[in-house]
Amino acid sequence: MGPTASGKTAAALEIARHIPCEIISVDSALVYRGMDIGTAKPSAAELASVPHHLIDILDPAQSYSAMQFRQDALQLVSDIQARGKLPLLVGGTMLYFKTLRDGLDILPSADPAIRARLDHDAAELGVPALHARLALLDPVTAARLPPNDSQRIQRALEIIELSGQPMSALLTQSDSDLAPYSLLSFELLPIALEPSERSVLHARIATRFDLMLQDGALIAEVQALRARGDLHPGLPALRCVGYRQTWDYLDGNGNLHDLREKGLAATRQLAKRQLTWLRAMPERLVVDCNAADASAQVLALVQAAWQARER
Repeated sequence: MGPTASGKTAAALEIARHIPCEIISVDSALVYRGMDIGTAKPSAAELASVPHHLIDILDPAQSYSAMQFRQDALQLVSDIQARGKLPLLVGGTMLYFKTLRDGLDILPSADPAIRARLDHDAAELGVPALHARLALLDPVTAARLPPNDSQRIQRALEIIELSGQPMSALLTQSDSDLAPYSLLSFELLPIALEPSERSVLHARIATRFDLMLQDGALIAEVQALRARGDLHPGLPALRCVGYRQTWDYLDGNGNLHDLREKGLAATRQLAKRQLTWLRAMPERLVVDCNAADASAQVLALVQAAWQARER
């Protein structure tokens, strides 16, 4: 696990060179085909070097939930175990890790018609007005959401319409059919790549985003997505960091400098949220992603656990 640009792919490939394994991607953006640059998807050579799963499985017009991830990941873990290999879960979508470990709260699936109407309301009335509406219907949820958090505010309102109950009430219900990951025969070993110096991670983020912008690669990728004609920035795929900022730039809002600054700010915010999630996992083993031998340290932890299992 780890924030964006922390070296997760490099560490995973180092493990794969020493231990027979298959990689399960834990990334809500890598599931989409045709979104390679902005997601920092592993290269074709990297994907060919070890079996990868849950990459390029969906069209950007489709959606993928934490529930779907959990079902797919549990089946893959079982299949990989049956082949005598190590299931290696790699990514930065912390909600997926939590759902895999703890199960999932009972929440209704998304409804495209309701989402479209809420998108329209947000555009017409403003997100703070939707937050005020949520405060009347579900004050507990509204109190923990910033008034400009459009995605979560609209999701909370959608849940109320679909279920007739506030999200805060539904979250107190647990799904007993979804056994926690810890009850499986596979022991979860949570290793987190985290920066000892946040500024070093920010520098990595800047370098990587600049490479995405180099020669117009990210812009060309988003132009190709726009040219399809069936995609819009409200889709989960296009809400991914980098894509929504580039889409906005192609709408004529700002220049390349603005795109870079907005993209970097959004990516740094993503990293901050990922680190907040990680701090809520006290059982994790932390490796400094700024260390020159970070991948080797991760490998040593995994080798020790693998050898203990073999004994």
